[in-house]
Amino acid sequence: MQLKTLIARLDSLPRLAILGLLTGILTAVVIILFRELTELSQTRLLGLSDPDNYEQLDGLTRLLLATGGGLLLGIAFHFLADAARSTGVVHVMERLKFHQGRLPLKNALIQFLGAVTSIVSGHSVGREGPGIHLGAASGSQLGIFLGLSSNDIRTLVACGAAASIAAGFDTPLAGVIFVMEVIMMEYTIHRFTPIILSAVSATILTRIYYDSAPMMTVDVISANLITEMALFTLMGLAIGILAALFIQLLLFISRLTADWAIWLRYPLAGLLCGLLAIPTPEIMGIGYDTITSILKSDPDALLLISIVSFKLIATACAIGLGLPGGLIGPTLVIGAAAGGLTGVAIQSLLGSDMSEIGFYAIIGMVTMMGATLQAPLAALMALLEFTANPSIILPGMLAVVTANLTCSELFKQESVFVMLMRNRGLDP
Repeated sequence: MQLKTLIARLDSLPRLAILGLLTGILTAVVIILFRELTELSQTRLLGLSDPDNYEQLDGLTRLLLATGGGLLLGIAFHFLADAARSTGVVHVMERLKFHQGRLPLKNALIQFLGAVTSIVSGHSVGREGPGIHLGAASGSQLGIFLGLSSNDIRTLVACGAAASIAAGFDTPLAGVIFVMEVIMMEYTIHRFTPIILSAVSATILTRIYYDSAPMMTVDVISANLITEMALFTLMGLAIGILAALFIQLLLFISRLTADWAIWLRYPLAGLLCGLLAIPTPEIMGIGYDTITSILKSDPDALLLISIVSFKLIATACAIGLGLPGGLIGPTLVIGAAAGGLTGVAIQSLLGSDMSEIGFYAIIGMVTMMGATLQAPLAALMALLEFTANPSIILPGMLAVVTANLTCSELFKQESVFVMLMRNRGLDP
């Protein structure tokens, strides 16, 4: 019996459950290929000892690499139709809202190759945004192939997006919540089962492939919680301001350069990144090695200030100028550096009996992400799954909620993806 016929004969929920599993497996395969090609290019072509270790390159090489990668992308994208250039999370949200979840295969292929080139060139972009596009497109194409209804295709798009987050971060629950908060912008009971199964199947497959090694490892760190609650709240306030600044800078650059030629915008993004990376190479690439260093060492305050400011500028320029990369990973780096800086300041002022610097860094990491995306629950789920430490949730809740309220109510900022959609003249 043909697969299409078998699927058609099943009831709605069992059918979507099976399709959710298939979407998770398909997405995991795509995400593994995407990550492997990226890291293989970084280690083989660039000769990096670690995929994100751009610090081992000299300043001139970093400048030429980022600028040259931007020029290559600019030339390639110049010859593409405007519709084919649309990539990333905003593209997924647009296709969900206005095109019944039908994501073109051509855009997904362009996203795959474009994001690999951006990341390998050292631009300050992440792979989670492209991964969400690739996972969503996998679900969409599966639904189109099987001739499913628009509602079912939309569900599979959500399944693929959740599976990509689950596979990329090893955080299945955060992947499910992220899709509901950020992509779908609604909680619907009938979609939970297939989305959960998709996230679980993708996580299992990537754990098998990578020998159960998570992308980031965070030690369980103790904290002097009762006496430090006010400090976590103040940190949330500061990071909320930082998130609002990031969103506004990104939108300003996007609006300012919207009519510029693409062959000019992309090399300019590379040039700016390369110049900022000369004194602070830690801002290049995704930056997960930088997060690990902040969490597990005693970082220098001046270096943390440089990472926060230069990474924020470089990422806003990269995304604002239209490079095919993501911003979720960079927000984690910015937040980790901001949280680490808070920890350094507190230990300097109040003594070493306060919580470790890494404790503030890990909370700062998810706080910046949650405020930028306006996804507090997804941020808290990620915090729990990263650390496997329930005691971190209470200070995390204070910091995340304070940052979200500061960004949304004090500075009137919505999710960065919603604002980027509105920037395109689309109202979600």
